[in-house]
Amino acid sequence: MKKLLILSIVFTLAFATIAFADKTRMTAKVGDELYVCACGDDCKCDMMARNPGKCTCGKEMVKAKVTKVDKGKMTMDSRNRPFVSTGKFACACGPDCKCDSISQNPGNCTCGKPMMEVKAKAKTK
Repeated sequence: MKKLLILSIVFTLAFATIAFADKTRMTAKVGDELYVCACGDDCKCDMMARNPGKCTCGKEMVKAKVTKVDKGKMTMDSRNRPFVSTGKFACACGPDCKCDSISQNPGNCTCGKPMMEVKAKAKTK
């Protein structure tokens, strides 16, 4: 019984880690509409989400259309400089949440829950 409980806990933690890892990267294709931080070209937040709301810097996010997708970056029609598509912080509201908020700064996601820091994977040589 004790082994079953331990196995269940390990499985749950592994699943939660995988589910969170999937939410750290924004995926979209050209023509998709996302909500992005409206700080301007000098923005350090690079916040993107699927829902409207406030950016981690406190400004209202604006709806923008994806005009270009490169490895690790997305260009929107609202800004000349591309957004980073992998966040240092991501919404940790769970697998049922659809906001998919990511940011380079800490704060709350568009659904109001705190964002969690994404731990970088250690590189092996």
